[in-house]
Amino acid sequence: MDKRKIVYKSRLSVNAETVFSWHEAPGAFERLSPPWLPVHVVRRQGGINGGTVKIRIKQGPLVIYWTLGHDQYVFGKQFRDYQIEGPFQSWSQLHLVEADGENACYLIDTIEYELPQGIPLKFMAGFYIEGELGRLFRYRHRLIALDAEQKVRYGEVRSMKVLISGSSGMIGARLLDFLLTQGHSVVRLVRPQSLRSGDPGAASAGNVVWDPEAQTIDAGKLEGFDAVVHLGGENLAAGRWSEVRKQELIKSRVDSTRLLSEALAKLKQPPKVFVVASAIGYYGDRGEERLDERSPKGSGFLADLCEQWEQASEPASKAGIRVVKIRLGVVLSTAGGALAKMLLPFQLGVGGEIGNGQQYFSWVSLDDVLGAIVHALKTESLAGPVNVTAPNPVTNKEFTKALGKVLVRPTLIPIPTFGLRALFGEMADQCLIAGQKVMPAKLEAADYHFRDTEIEPTLRHILGK
Repeated sequence: MDKRKIVYKSRLSVNAETVFSWHEAPGAFERLSPPWLPVHVVRRQGGINGGTVKIRIKQGPLVIYWTLGHDQYVFGKQFRDYQIEGPFQSWSQLHLVEADGENACYLIDTIEYELPQGIPLKFMAGFYIEGELGRLFRYRHRLIALDAEQKVRYGEVRSMKVLISGSSGMIGARLLDFLLTQGHSVVRLVRPQSLRSGDPGAASAGNVVWDPEAQTIDAGKLEGFDAVVHLGGENLAAGRWSEVRKQELIKSRVDSTRLLSEALAKLKQPPKVFVVASAIGYYGDRGEERLDERSPKGSGFLADLCEQWEQASEPASKAGIRVVKIRLGVVLSTAGGALAKMLLPFQLGVGGEIGNGQQYFSWVSLDDVLGAIVHALKTESLAGPVNVTAPNPVTNKEFTKALGKVLVRPTLIPIPTFGLRALFGEMADQCLIAGQKVMPAKLEAADYHFRDTEIEPTLRHILGK
């Protein structure tokens, strides 16, 4: 038998009990899926003590189904994943957590596997697999360490019951898993079309149904939540902004926020905090001006939209609910948004600066968006507008150079602004060409610890490079 063995070991500055309990939490398996390798849980039964999980992995045109069992469970110390059915002849992964004093531990993953019979040049396939596993475990160990550190930082804070809208979107889906691994319970606010689509998560009996277009919501089920997070809204950069499209963008953000805000304001047991997504488009095109939450609104459709969007949460605020309006920067993830759209041209070597590249690009990693939302939920001093951007914004030229370096591709072909305007009109000016140098002043003052502060290391983590 040609069995191969690999060991990955990291020292984490968190106690062993916290790290092991993180693995036991619902959402941990999904949380560990790297951004560059989409993994979908098809079926799950039980947890890491004797349970099973079937997953679907999609990489390009290739789709793989893999069924794993969990055994060799020792409370607070270890458990194993083993293949029941899948792509390998055999697969076993032992997860071991060893204490290193009271406030640190070693996380050790030991993998033993055999390739299927009949694969030519097995040694080359083995080198490729082990290279990919190296990417995976560098990502996973860093993520576990930072998740566990954030959980410890808040101390013994009681579990919250959180309602999320937009839970199938790029941010919402990851927020759901993150909240679960942080020890909170989550309920989804779902639309009728989600129920009709056959989404198993949407059909859960505990979920709350609403229809923003019809302005209806099951208000009776809103009682008793500790927190509500509203992330819904049509994609701003999906195409040209015709007058019809502008009205769709307004309705999807303003009307839905007002409906939810008014419903929360009328409750006998309202949530203590309501987090509403907004965007740094509020500031308009501001060149090199340093912007924080005290800066005035800019001009243009997007700035006006953000203002209306935020004002729609006023009924909740007037009812005494702490409202946090998170002004999101450009969220970096391969699951969607700007980075996902940029990757293919950059990988093909035809990516480049937009115009002269001097416009500021206020970015933030998806994990810092999740962390900032949880920080907003737990930090009573945070209210009103809160910028969610990394503390070190870069110019488009600097971002382009960093992405080309990480992907090992040239970035010599600039994208002319006249071409973008011809294709996308007003949307290009306000979403693609405009620049804002936005600082997260309130988050930093509230002692939020950013995970990702520099653009190149952040891209390396997200892309597994």
